[in-house]
Amino acid sequence: MIKLALTALLLGSISGTGGQELTVSQTTIAPNAKVVVTGKGFDPKVGIYLAFCKIPEYGQMPSPCGGGVNMSGKNKSSIWISNNAPKYGKGLALKFGKGGSFKQTLRLSPIINNEIDCRIDKCAITVRADHTRSDNRNYDLFIPIKFKK
Repeated sequence: MIKLALTALLLGSISGTGGQELTVSQTTIAPNAKVVVTGKGFDPKVGIYLAFCKIPEYGQMPSPCGGGVNMSGKNKSSIWISNNAPKYGKGLALKFGKGGSFKQTLRLSPIINNEIDCRIDKCAITVRADHTRSDNRNYDLFIPIKFKK
């Protein structure tokens, strides 16, 4: 029972309005640590970005984000997941698994784009609709992350 309660405190989890679930392996981490992010129940018809971003004002798109828009597919701070990416996204966007699921590892730096210090500003693992629906805030999910001092 105690072990289960401790695990629940260390994990971060949130559910979206469409039934999607986002979970992060740790919410308090050392700088440049890796976290495992899992998702399930996402709509595979809607591409998403999984990223580490400054928490925006309500109703605004998460930004700035570590890694920016990951058009090379090499950055492990921002990941594009889409089953219907445009032609230029073939080979860049990862596919959802069964039931709109994914499991990714992100490396998180407390500094985003040399301008945001997440030890001062509030930052989170975020999910949002990809650039094909960038104005749609219905897919936004946030799990705040704190850095150990």
